[in-house]
Amino acid sequence: MNNKPTIHDIAKALGINSSTVSRALNDSPRVTQKTKNKILAMAQELGYQRNVLASNLRKNVTHTIGVIVPRISRHFFSSAIQGIEETAYAAGYNVIICQSLEQLEREQSIVNGLVEKRVDGLLISISMETLNYDHLDLVAKNKIPLVFFDRHCNIPNYSSVIIDDFKGGFEATEHLIKQGCKHIAHFSGPKNLEIYKNRLAGYKAALKKHKLTFNESYVITSRLMEDDGYANMKVLIDKNIEIDAVFSANDMAAIGAIKFLKQQKIAIPEDIAIVGFSNEPISTAIEPSLTTIDQSGLTIGKTATNLLLNYIEEKSIPEKGKTVIIDTSLLERNSSKKE
Repeated sequence: MNNKPTIHDIAKALGINSSTVSRALNDSPRVTQKTKNKILAMAQELGYQRNVLASNLRKNVTHTIGVIVPRISRHFFSSAIQGIEETAYAAGYNVIICQSLEQLEREQSIVNGLVEKRVDGLLISISMETLNYDHLDLVAKNKIPLVFFDRHCNIPNYSSVIIDDFKGGFEATEHLIKQGCKHIAHFSGPKNLEIYKNRLAGYKAALKKHKLTFNESYVITSRLMEDDGYANMKVLIDKNIEIDAVFSANDMAAIGAIKFLKQQKIAIPEDIAIVGFSNEPISTAIEPSLTTIDQSGLTIGKTATNLLLNYIEEKSIPEKGKTVIIDTSLLERNSSKKE
């Protein structure tokens, strides 16, 4: 197999110095345009390709962004990745996408790997298991800009792009109250994640506004998988806890609850109304269709990437990060609409 052509091959073919070829390929003003054109033409004829990676590493840039999400399979995160890739590509950056699969150890390993690959910046949505952030010290030591999106950490010098989880929780609960519901259960997620704390706070605020008593037994915490929603609903029914509605902090657990209620021949929404959160595609496919809170993953992805690119281009990490909040909206469907 022939070796790849080098700048020395171009120089030999044209009878000039290799240093002149190198300058021309780097668009140096020290080489005339006429000579540049000859060199570029010969480079194309020989099939020469520059080692962009080596060139970038010499400049201490890779034009690469690392992205860590819990699961690509979730519609919200796949939409966010679309926004990230579109924005990064337009700015001349490649994207490395990694999944933590909700595991802290895996997240730690991925962070270490991306730092070793010398990415120019990081976008992270933390896992459900992430209780401490020691693994991010390596990012800070290497002065790599980092922006959290959706699931964020309260670390002072890092910025976050999030949705208005409090407002979403409030609107979901108030919608159920306006449908006549007075005993509203809440399926919450791990307490270490701010998004679930804020959705729970919104739920409580809506109850308080409408003078309904908060009942601790109405709140069930889980990982919010579909099986969890099914099991949570079963617990409430088996214990004869009086409820007429459920606000779930995500759609998958809400769908699990719907499946259990349908098996038990409990009417939705007449007996128990259901509202989810995130507007997964399955929310319109299930019967009855699921009322949910819409959150734009695409908008979050684009916004977070633009913010990160600003930090990369400025070659600076802010002493105090900022939080960008993206609005949510309630999508009313059949799982909660009462006649």
